Amino acid sequence: MDIKEIQNLIKFVAKSGASEVKLEMEDIKITIKTGSGKTETTIVQAAPVASLPQAIAPVSAEAVVPIVPAVAQNEGANYITVKSPIIGTFYRKPSPDKQNFVEVGTDINIGDTVCVIEAMKLFNEIESEVSGKIVKVLVDDSSPVEYDQPLFLVDPS
Repeated sequence: MDIKEIQNLIKFVAKSGASEVKLEMEDIKITIKTGSGKTETTIVQAAPVASLPQAIAPVSAEAVVPIVPAVAQNEGANYITVKSPIIGTFYRKPSPDKQNFVEVGTDINIGDTVCVIEAMKLFNEIESEVSGKIVKVLVDDSSPVEYDQPLFLVDPS
């Protein structure tokens, strides 16, 4: 198992919402624990593997993948999630001297611009596909976002 596979495993566990995952193979043991906004990863390697550049040391998941705190299931059950359609940098306002597109409590309609995501020096306006009220902003301004990463929670009622 190489570093890239371990990083993908950490990303998968973080997105799945599982609290703990243990993976044991004949030459390596991996335990990934998540919860309360903290992720802990322990990797124990029994013998060096030829495909790895060096022996693996414990890896901090925060250094590998940003973790978005999971919303409690009962809290987010009635909400619709607005997700990022592209990879890039998330901005809440059209320019530094302007106001945010939306705030918590803002009523939005289908087609309203909710944020901008910069990808390859192009600023892409992200429009809402739902109508409702913004309940929570899940990403900090000027933060990198990945494809399908939750950005906002919207109450459709």
